[in-house]
Amino acid sequence: MRLAGSLQMVLLLALTSRVAGLSIPLEVEQPPTIITHTSGPVIALPIDDFVAIRCEARANPPPQYRWTRDGKDFTPPYVTTNKTGGTFVLHYKHLTQFQGKYRCYAFNKLGTAITEEIELIVPSIPKFPKEDIDQVVVQEGEPIILKCDPPLGVGLMDVQIYWMTVDLQLIEQNDRVSMDVNGNLYFSNALQKDSRQDYSCCVAFSMIRTIIQKTAMAIVVKSSKPDNDSADASDAAEAPPVRIPGLLLPSGVQTEKILLKGRELQLECIPEGVPTPTVKWIKMGDKLPRRTKLKNFGKLLSISAVEERDQGKYMCIANNSAGEAVHYFDVIVEEPPKWLTEPPQSQLTVIGSDVHIKCSVSGKPPPDITWRRNGELFEDDPGSSRRVLDDTVVLHNARPEDSAVYQCEASNTHGRVLANVNIMVTNVAPLILTRDYQEYDVILGDDIIMDCTVFSSPPATITWAKDDDPETIKGERFLSLQNGALQIIGAEKDDSGEYVCAAFNTEGDSALIALLDVKDPTKIVAPPQDVQIISGTTAQLPCQAEYDKTLRSTFEVLWIKDGEEILTSFEEDSRYLVEDGMLQIMKVNLSDQGIYTCIARTSLDEDNATAVLTVLDVPDAPRNIELFELKSPRNVSLFWKPGSDHNSSVTEFIVEYEESQWEPGRWRELQKVPGNQATAELALYGHLNYQFRVYAVNTVGPGPPSEPTERYKTPPAAPDRNPENIKIQGHLPHQMDITWEPLLPIEHNGPGLEYKVSYRKLGVEDNWKDHLVKRHSFVVRNTSTFIPYEIKIQSRNSHGWGPEPKVASGYSGEDVPTAAPQDIAVEVINTTVLRVSWTPVPPATVRGHLGGYNVHWTRKHSLLNPNKIFDNRQSLAFPGKRNHAIVPGLKPFSEYRLTVSVFNKKGNGPNSDPVTFNTPEGVPEQVPVLTASNAQKDSILLVWGPPLEANGILTGYLLQYYLINETTLEVVDSQEMNVTGADTTQWQLHGLQEGSLYRFRLSACTRAGCGPPLAQESNTITPERVEGQQSNFSTQGWVIGTMCAVALLTLVALMACFVRRNKGGKYAVKEKEDLHPDAESQGMNDDTFCEYSDSDEKPLKGSSLCSLNGNDTVGDSVSRDSLVDYADGGGEFNEDGSFIGEYSGRRHGGSVSEPSGPGPVTA
Repeated sequence: MRLAGSLQMVLLLALTSRVAGLSIPLEVEQPPTIITHTSGPVIALPIDDFVAIRCEARANPPPQYRWTRDGKDFTPPYVTTNKTGGTFVLHYKHLTQFQGKYRCYAFNKLGTAITEEIELIVPSIPKFPKEDIDQVVVQEGEPIILKCDPPLGVGLMDVQIYWMTVDLQLIEQNDRVSMDVNGNLYFSNALQKDSRQDYSCCVAFSMIRTIIQKTAMAIVVKSSKPDNDSADASDAAEAPPVRIPGLLLPSGVQTEKILLKGRELQLECIPEGVPTPTVKWIKMGDKLPRRTKLKNFGKLLSISAVEERDQGKYMCIANNSAGEAVHYFDVIVEEPPKWLTEPPQSQLTVIGSDVHIKCSVSGKPPPDITWRRNGELFEDDPGSSRRVLDDTVVLHNARPEDSAVYQCEASNTHGRVLANVNIMVTNVAPLILTRDYQEYDVILGDDIIMDCTVFSSPPATITWAKDDDPETIKGERFLSLQNGALQIIGAEKDDSGEYVCAAFNTEGDSALIALLDVKDPTKIVAPPQDVQIISGTTAQLPCQAEYDKTLRSTFEVLWIKDGEEILTSFEEDSRYLVEDGMLQIMKVNLSDQGIYTCIARTSLDEDNATAVLTVLDVPDAPRNIELFELKSPRNVSLFWKPGSDHNSSVTEFIVEYEESQWEPGRWRELQKVPGNQATAELALYGHLNYQFRVYAVNTVGPGPPSEPTERYKTPPAAPDRNPENIKIQGHLPHQMDITWEPLLPIEHNGPGLEYKVSYRKLGVEDNWKDHLVKRHSFVVRNTSTFIPYEIKIQSRNSHGWGPEPKVASGYSGEDVPTAAPQDIAVEVINTTVLRVSWTPVPPATVRGHLGGYNVHWTRKHSLLNPNKIFDNRQSLAFPGKRNHAIVPGLKPFSEYRLTVSVFNKKGNGPNSDPVTFNTPEGVPEQVPVLTASNAQKDSILLVWGPPLEANGILTGYLLQYYLINETTLEVVDSQEMNVTGADTTQWQLHGLQEGSLYRFRLSACTRAGCGPPLAQESNTITPERVEGQQSNFSTQGWVIGTMCAVALLTLVALMACFVRRNKGGKYAVKEKEDLHPDAESQGMNDDTFCEYSDSDEKPLKGSSLCSLNGNDTVGDSVSRDSLVDYADGGGEFNEDGSFIGEYSGRRHGGSVSEPSGPGPVTA
């Protein structure tokens, strides 16, 4: 054969009776096999609507069913039989007539299988019979037995028995009065208190939820006293006469007790006698088993799950002071039939072989074995090949007609077991039951089993080959299983392909083809990570996986939380959403915390990854808050038990209080406590009714507060402190205003709060002047101006004074200064800056806190135009105690008038005598316009306007011109020339290169230097352009151009004058006498100035309160380089000479270029 030499495997389906359980595919014809049936007995309760008795079998051809009841054929009426089995259903109204033992027969043409007998029991509804019961009359000390006698059938149901009175009171049971396991009530000796008319036995059926009650019984106990004794001879009750013990239960001397193994052994001895006997149990010749329990006051011996070793003789001994009584129990443990190992198994064998069916059972007493064939009795026939040898059936040289279902049934007095044994004697060629061209998918690296189920007799030989090459499936990875299947260990990609399974025996052969495809595994490449998330936010857990694309239709990602699948939904109210494998949990709460597992799976495999989601939330409220007093009622300790921190450690606890007197219902913070501490010591105010609560804080935020404590009232006390933040001010010259920060209402510590204000002149008076006030301010009137005082304020209430107060100092009211600074001197530093100095006023004339000095100056007129009066007044405030200042922002070549005054909080003092001084010439401003016109091949006409501010006597102009390379824009040549004459406004420049680009820079000059230049560019023309101009223009063109330029310059000059008038017109003088700051409340440097104003009270452009930074481009080019060295301090000036800093300290040495014009002037 083409598969010769390939991997082989012999499948043995059946050899002898020792073969394990036979499972023949249903595709093969076979006799019935019972697969399910009802196990008896069946108890039909009144609460059941119907009873189903089941019987189902498998067979080919399909089985048919019949039933017997009590050994006779039975066809139940009103039967509901399903389509696939022999089950029938009986409704409750028919049950009573169907009591009996049933057996099911399932048969087809190959044999018959039967079930064990199924007993149907239909108990009647339990009830006690109506009867008249005579009362029981006994003498005191005699025994009593009250019979319960529950209805028949009670043993089939779970019942509970009680002895009660008619008013449902339980009869008390003890060592004298007790009930046996059957419900009878025993009195070991009667007492007169046992007399009553309503002893009733009640039986409760829990299965049917029913309680029945027996007719009440009466007991009359007669006294043991003689009749002639006086009833009142003695109040003490006499005990009945002593009587030797006897046994009410059981009767006789010895009882034989037979029970099944595994059941509970119960032995009872209920004694009688006076006094009440005690019961003792022993096992003769041995100790009582450890499982022994004594119940019912020692009268019941119980051993659970009794074993064979528990059998033997037991003895109970009833003993009292009069003697003892004994009873013996002979305990015998038996058991129903059971299989020693397992039931006999069905067999498939070839024709001509011997078949042995052995029925190995055990039991006590030894079971009887009955054999049947197809449900009929099967007995030994010595003359045939079929023998029945006690527990074994032998079929010698079996033939096909020996095929049948053989039954072995073993029984004794305690029960029976039955086994159906299918015997099939046949020869058949291999029949492959697995579907041809079956496709198998396996994940790379996994194991795969490809089926090749074969039915044959005798057993077939099975071989496997891949792609017609048996060599391809050799090796350790390829295993042939007993059932004919091929197992591949750790599938590889090369294992994909077509496999052939071939089976053959002496009767023939058969083959099938199996197709194997090895797939790529599913793998999570981006697993979820452990994450901490704040409650209320959105959590995202990614889960990206790779998988075999041919399995796309079956691929899915599932999420499991703590072992339960998360059901996602696209509805709006769903908090779970999965997109591209990522799980999103909206509005996370504490219930979302847990272990999340992502499962990426296909129909073949899966991969999973796990992450822990920790939800962070605010802490729970503390619990069990307790309050304890410490040293005093106002010193308490608060204890609490922290709540859960919800995965974020508590950083602190906040203790809050609420008091009912001043702010009822408002909670305020009292104290913070570290998060590792659960207690706080609290200092409380007096005369308040407190309650407290605590909340915890973690990194997420504050948690909810605890429940408040009970109200805690503190006793009143004197104030704990005095007012703070005392302020002493003098709003008027002859009074002193005292204000302070009052005590908070909760700090009053009691009723009647007021303040004692004490004051005296500092260093003058020894005695304090006191005043009691309830408000938090006080005015001392008729004081001298600006006199120092000492002040102290003490709080008090109706329970005493506060602590000794601290002394504060201050001054009475201020008034404006009375003296002006003297010896005013100015020193002109450059054209725009001067230094002014003075002699400070005497401190006594300040009459208040020294605020500083104001410097006022007015520009009277320009030295160029003495007839034009400006009267432009400006001022600067210089805080603090000082004797000089730097004044910036002056105009060059002008006459100024300057005064100095001192100021305090109330205002300015009188001005000093004025000082007049002149500023030197400066460089001019930039010319306003420069034009280049009438360009020729070697000349250009330049026309300009004079500077708007000459800042001195104009001496002429500086003209610089540069030849420019039009390609690189670099300067090729440069020249300059002085244009003399202040009135010159145009210049014809000759000697230029034709056709070239020039840049012109023109500056106006005075004796102090030249001002900033204005630039203009223009080109000379080529000869060709000159000829064109001569042909198009007459010589009058030049004159016309000049006139236009002059007109333009005149217009520019008029506009400049207009702008200048609006910019620097006349200013009104304004004394700033009521806006000076408190010199004591600010840090002050000697040379800083903090206020500058003109008549519109606008600061200098570019300056701040304590600095000035001008942007004037016109300055003294000679003196500005050395100005810093010349100044008093470390200030600095811009390059144009404007002041931008401060002057302080000593004068620096060095040469100085003195400015032209007037020098320092002394008033």
